[in-house]
Amino acid sequence: MFWGSAAVADPNLVMVEQHGCIYCERWDAEIAPAYSKTAEGAFAPLIRANLRDGAPEGITYARKVMFTPTFILVENGQELARLEGYPGEDFFWPLLGRLLSDHTEFAPETQTDTVQN
Repeated sequence: MFWGSAAVADPNLVMVEQHGCIYCERWDAEIAPAYSKTAEGAFAPLIRANLRDGAPEGITYARKVMFTPTFILVENGQELARLEGYPGEDFFWPLLGRLLSDHTEFAPETQTDTVQN
């Protein structure tokens, strides 16, 4: 797996993972193939980070990451909010949408309109 370096665009979603994490593997199978093609993924591109390596260069977490996967919404290198764990694809998308709309300018209706023809 690739664990990238610092954020290029803001905001970003950092996925903190580790080898052997079955919930990380489930996320990779169920969400990863579509993530970058969604309004959420276009708005907050994914950065992968290994739990053992700490925060990627240029990013500061508000507190220590204890669980994998943990999804950390960052802007200007600072943590805005996080989702701990992976509850399955039926719950992940609504939780992510709420995280983005509560902490950024993400507007699901506007984002959906721009994705459609």
